[in-house]
Amino acid sequence: MANHYFFCGIGGSGMLPLAAILAARGAQVSGSDRSLDAGRLAAKFDYLRGLGIDLHAQDGSGLSEGMTLVASAAVEDSVPDVARANELGLPRLNRPELLAEMLNDADCSIAVGGTSGKSTVTGMIGWMLHACGRKPTVMNGAVMKNFATPDAPFASALAGDADLFVSEVDESDGSIALYRPQVAVINNVTLDHKSMDELRALFTDFGNVAGAALVNADDEEAAALSIDGARRFGFDDDTNDYEGRDLALHPTYSTFTLHRHGTSHLVTVPMPGKHNASNALAALAAVDAAGLDLSDAIAALGEFQGLKRRYEIVGEANGITVIDDFGHNPDKAAATLRTAKAAGRPLHVLFQPHGYGPLKQMGDELAEVFADHLDANDMLYVPDPVYQGGTVEKERDGRWLADRVIALGGPALHREDRDALAELIVDDAKTGDMVLIMGARDDTLIAFAQGILDRLAQR
Repeated sequence: MANHYFFCGIGGSGMLPLAAILAARGAQVSGSDRSLDAGRLAAKFDYLRGLGIDLHAQDGSGLSEGMTLVASAAVEDSVPDVARANELGLPRLNRPELLAEMLNDADCSIAVGGTSGKSTVTGMIGWMLHACGRKPTVMNGAVMKNFATPDAPFASALAGDADLFVSEVDESDGSIALYRPQVAVINNVTLDHKSMDELRALFTDFGNVAGAALVNADDEEAAALSIDGARRFGFDDDTNDYEGRDLALHPTYSTFTLHRHGTSHLVTVPMPGKHNASNALAALAAVDAAGLDLSDAIAALGEFQGLKRRYEIVGEANGITVIDDFGHNPDKAAATLRTAKAAGRPLHVLFQPHGYGPLKQMGDELAEVFADHLDANDMLYVPDPVYQGGTVEKERDGRWLADRVIALGGPALHREDRDALAELIVDDAKTGDMVLIMGARDDTLIAFAQGILDRLAQR
């Protein structure tokens, strides 16, 4: 591996934890980010500096001989950092290539794939291994609350043993094909960035190259994949290798009985929703395949604190609960809405689409999800999609999505500016209601949700 890595876009959810792991291993790490240049997310960049990482303007000035550039494959050659790296003839890796090097080199590796739930399952696995004394290295796309401290608020990575590596892996760019894990988890296969035919091929190959493949039998698409020797996990089917029974859902947690190896274990999942019970079943199957004692793992799972922006309760003001969530594709959005609706309270949902391209790819399915799950007591507020520069077709915007939801019989309204929608939410929400902020690829949504809570408290 190289000695000095320069991350172009170091503040990204997939870049920051990778940079943190490399820095903890003694590599020299530098980076740049356009959010840094714009003066946004100062706390995140202060955290990176605290790890010994040098930060530079994204103008090419931070690059020099002997570095390896780490950048998204989508970053164009016109970006000053890339142009400077090309001038210097520096080697370049994209983020998945570097992650694959690290994961594939580990003696024991667990790779978590699936269109939804990857970060939660990865966090559960990492916590159970850590709590049971195994010292894993964990690469996650979300902050793991169990590892977050005032000094390390952006704990999306855990730097432990290089030979025990746990990571979520992404199918959206096809990079899942790079990984050769000892244990592969396939949580689900649903529409997101690629066509279903492409996804089926990618996940089939991912499972077949793994030492052990764990497949969600309750997901129709995942269960249909042709993976040799796959172990199945799911509920209420005694042919599964890991079977959950007697699932009981509660407002803030769930319980079920896990049957495995002829034994049964009572499992408490300290997160709401059936999807999180399924995530827990996947994580328990993974740590069992990695040699962890199931009884010890289940005890540790009961202490799992969850992830930032995964149905995270921001707070309550004047009897109104504000929740922040990463849900952005049809499957994630549906799971979040089912969990929220189970509370039986009117919902004010702000959904910020995570890009114009994704809205073109899955906009119709998203509209159906919102129309199906929201009723006359609820409201969907839609701003325009996240846009972070570059060339992109803006064929579908927030107005298109709101109009499509309305056409399907759901409640929705659009404003270009989400701050205007925040004013409406603060004015409309009543005691007993819930406010749900949803969206991806935009860390400022965390502060946005907190801002709504603060304004509700001041009413």
